[in-house]
Amino acid sequence: GHIVNRLQAALWREAYHLVDIGAVSVADLDLAIANGPGLRWALAGPFATQHLSGGGQGIGHILEHLGPPMVQWWDDLGHPQLSDELIAKIVAGVDAELADRDETDLLRRRDAALVELLHLKDRADVD
Repeated sequence: GHIVNRLQAALWREAYHLVDIGAVSVADLDLAIANGPGLRWALAGPFATQHLSGGGQGIGHILEHLGPPMVQWWDDLGHPQLSDELIAKIVAGVDAELADRDETDLLRRRDAALVELLHLKDRADVD
């Protein structure tokens, strides 16, 4: 649990920073993660995903070619302050994103989809 909490905190830190500086909306960031790395990470972790994206040469190739830019990105990651203003911006963004959704129904659908995803992972044997 501790490792997962730290990884989530790292993602949230950058997500909050990007919303704070106006680079992305809450809804667009949710879409980007849910329809991008979130999909791949649900089936294989970040290292396996990187390895598979390296073509026939794997993660070594990825790190050789994308390692230097990744280090530059790390140096540029944000350090948001969880100010009252940022909290209000995030709350307003989530409220707007989910305004037309029934939260009880959304939770039920999400949980049902997670169960289906777990069954799919078992059948696909990808992790």
